[in-house]
Amino acid sequence: MDQQQRSRIAHGTGFFAALDQSGGSTPQALARYGVDSFADEGEMFDLMHEFRARIITSPSFDGTRVLGAILFEQTMDRAISGVPSPRYLWERKNVVPFVKVDEGLADEADGVRLMKPFTRLDGLLERAVSRRVFGTKMRSFVASASRAGINAVVDQQFTYADRILDAGLVPILEPEVDIHSSTKLESDILLKQGILDRLANLPAGRQVMLKLSLPSVDDFYADLIGHPRVLRVVALSGGYGRSEADDLLTRNRGLIASFSRALVQDLRHDQTDDQFNHALDSAVEAIYQASLT
Repeated sequence: MDQQQRSRIAHGTGFFAALDQSGGSTPQALARYGVDSFADEGEMFDLMHEFRARIITSPSFDGTRVLGAILFEQTMDRAISGVPSPRYLWERKNVVPFVKVDEGLADEADGVRLMKPFTRLDGLLERAVSRRVFGTKMRSFVASASRAGINAVVDQQFTYADRILDAGLVPILEPEVDIHSSTKLESDILLKQGILDRLANLPAGRQVMLKLSLPSVDDFYADLIGHPRVLRVVALSGGYGRSEADDLLTRNRGLIASFSRALVQDLRHDQTDDQFNHALDSAVEAIYQASLT
C-alpha cells in the first residue's frame, strides 16, 4: 500500500469527487449533463468516460483541493490522455484513486436495501491493486429505522471490508441513510451504534473509511471521526443541492465531502472549455471550503 497516499487521505485537506455512476445511474447523469441520446450501452459508457475525463483533466481539478476520486470500474480500466486513469489521477493530479466495487442494490427488505451478493470481487480487487488504486467503495441504503435491517447492512459492509483489507486496499463503507426518511435521526443513531460495535472488533492496525449521509445533528459523527480504526469519514450529498449540502457540511467539524451530483450539477456538454472549467472551479471551491471546518 502506498504510504504517501495513506498520509494524504488521513491528514490532507480537501474532499472526494464521487465519479462512480454505474450502468443504472449513467443515463440520468448524462441527461443532467445535456446528453440524452446514444445508440447503445457501449456509446453510453464512452460518453460517460468522456465526461469524467473532461472533469479530471480540467485545470480546476487537482490535488490542491481534491483529495480522492471514486471511479466506476470501467473508468479504472480505461485511460485518460493515454495514461491509465488511476495513474493519471495520482501522477498528474496528486488525487488518490478509489474504485466502486458493489454490484448494485437488492430489493428493499426490513427497511433497507442490502448490496447484491458480490460475484466478481476477487478479480476486481486484483485489477485494482495492479493499477495502484488505494481503496474501494460500496453502497447500501437505509430507508427507515429498522434495527434488524440496519444490523444486516452493517454486518454485510464489514464482512466485505475484511476481504478488501486482506487484498491490501482500504474500503469505504457507505451505508447511506435516506435524507427524506421520517425516521432519519433514529436511523442515524442505530447506524452509528452498529458501526461503533463492529469497529471494536477490527484488529489493531486495520482501518476502514466511512461515507455517511449528512447528519441530522451537528457533529454527530465526532466519535467516528476520532476513532482509531477509522482512516477518514466523508459525507455524501444524498440528493441535497450543493448549497444546502455545503451548509450542512460546514456545521460538522472534521467531516469532508464526497459529492457526486452536487459536484457536477452546473456542468453541461455544450459548454465551452472556459465555461466548463469556470463552473467546475466554482463547485470545487465551494465544496473545498465547506470541507475545511
